[in-house]
Amino acid sequence: MASRSRRFRDRGGPDIWPGFVDALTTLLLAISFLLSVFMLAQFFLGQALSGRDEALARLNSQIADLTDLLALERQANAELRLSVSSLSSGVESATKERDQLRDQLAAQGDKATGLEAQASQLSAELDREKALSADAQAQVDLLNRQIAELRQQLTEIAALLDQSDVKDRESQAVIADLGRRLNLALASKVEELARYRSEFFGRLREVLGERQDVRIVGDRFVFQSEVLFASGSAEIGPGGQETLARFAATLKEIMAQIPTELPWILRVDGHTDVTPIINSPLYPSNWELSTGRAVAVAKFLIAQGIPPERVAATGFGEFQPLDTSGGPESLARNRRIELKLTER
Repeated sequence: MASRSRRFRDRGGPDIWPGFVDALTTLLLAISFLLSVFMLAQFFLGQALSGRDEALARLNSQIADLTDLLALERQANAELRLSVSSLSSGVESATKERDQLRDQLAAQGDKATGLEAQASQLSAELDREKALSADAQAQVDLLNRQIAELRQQLTEIAALLDQSDVKDRESQAVIADLGRRLNLALASKVEELARYRSEFFGRLREVLGERQDVRIVGDRFVFQSEVLFASGSAEIGPGGQETLARFAATLKEIMAQIPTELPWILRVDGHTDVTPIINSPLYPSNWELSTGRAVAVAKFLIAQGIPPERVAATGFGEFQPLDTSGGPESLARNRRIELKLTER
């Protein structure tokens, strides 16, 4: 290299080789230093990494141990929870049993109290029974004496009954005789009433004449409704009032001859046909209409001087027809007022 420098100098050029060598040497030294530093760093880094790996290994080992411990703790915790749940159920059951036993004890205490009260009551009743036994024996003796007296009285009553039987047979004979006499008297009264009825009907025939709308049927006098009332009305018309006035006058003449003790009555019966009454607020049905007409006739006769205690009014509606053929003449016959002199 010195020979090259000399040759270069010999050629007369600039001498740059020393500087280049110095720079190169410096560069080599720097690189060596850096390599030394890098080697040291690698060494220390290896040492550090090795320590870290060991630490990580120790940490992993500790984590594994902690995981095992945690699993054991969890299992123990689950077992503890099961134990706590079981113990809670047992405590609840024991509490219920304790409450039941307490209730039973209270019930038994109440029962014992009641039994004690019953025992006290029975003891008191027993004392009373003992006290009453002496009184009962005295009452039995008294009852025996009373029974003996009653037997004596029964003997006397039997003797009186025998005497009463004799009197009863005599009384029966008297009653039979009185009954026979009463029947004879009633028969005579009935005959007498029948005689006055016949006379009454005869007089009425003479007064009213032979009219088709006023007739005698059996033991009663029959007025057709048209003679006394307008259709659907219970108000006696002028012609009906005149006819009833003559009837009342004849009845008063006969009534003056009838003995006061004879129980007679004039019965006024109202009858209608089967045709329903229409639009009558006063008479919702034929029954009310027939009753109203009978009452109207009774009131008119009372106004004419017939005593009210001798008059009775009844309504039969359409339920007692004379003719059931159903024609217009049949309906007219069934619309009627019947007057009957009869017994009360």
